[in-house]
Amino acid sequence: MSYLSRRNFVVRSAALLPAAKVLLGRDALTAANLGVQLYTVRNTIGANPAAVLKAIQDIGYREVEATYGNLNEIWPALKETQLKPVSVHVDTAIFFEGGAKLDAAIADVKQRGFQYIVLPYIPPNQRGGLDTFKKFADILNKAGEKAKAAGLTLCYHNHAFEFEPMQGTTGLEVMMKETHKGLVFLEMDVFWVSVAGHDPVALLKQYSNRVALLHLKDKASGTPVQYNENVPKPTFKEVGNGTVDIPAILAVAKHSGVKNYFVEQDQTPGDPIESLRESYKYLSSKMAS
Repeated sequence: MSYLSRRNFVVRSAALLPAAKVLLGRDALTAANLGVQLYTVRNTIGANPAAVLKAIQDIGYREVEATYGNLNEIWPALKETQLKPVSVHVDTAIFFEGGAKLDAAIADVKQRGFQYIVLPYIPPNQRGGLDTFKKFADILNKAGEKAKAAGLTLCYHNHAFEFEPMQGTTGLEVMMKETHKGLVFLEMDVFWVSVAGHDPVALLKQYSNRVALLHLKDKASGTPVQYNENVPKPTFKEVGNGTVDIPAILAVAKHSGVKNYFVEQDQTPGDPIESLRESYKYLSSKMAS
């Protein structure tokens, strides 16, 4: 190979690297793409949003996933930080109603600079059999179309109930099969996957390039398998203090299309900021250089 042809090859290869990263979904956990799901601080942020958000930023987190219900309340303080608003959990009722309310929420989320809009939860009284999950899929497909048209990505956040065995399959399998790959993605909550007796690593491999967001959280030992959210408060642990194999999850996630990582701890033993600090300390040792 001549010098010029070798040089052209090197230049072309370098130019293709960003595209290759996108295609392969190689977004390892770094300081830049680790954030906090603000549900973790729901009981403290209302009193002083600026102080809580500054504390999160001072720990080292760089991104946040907000909840739509209190977004107006915290937004002025959030804009005063360097925290990047990446994702937002929008009330389930807005998705189910659709129409003008969903249009308005999507427009609002887009205007504020978020990249992802998430359907976070299905209340127990709205759950059912496989036909119900097919209806959920239809709702998600329609919302996904609207989100994509606005330049957003729609995700569904799992809990444990989606993994209950039904007729040789699960609700999650039905939803993922019935939703369009380019419109609906998964925000995988590794805690609830584990509570339901499944392996987050295997699930990341199964749904490679369909898991855009990852909730990092840990689980106490001895937790029984169950398909609901009725777990004792001490079940929730700081990342690195439980039984979920976080290193294995991170090793697979960076090759599976995951773009952003959020620490969430539904229940903390004391100040949630201290729990977030402990999780960050552990995760900072696992970040790609």
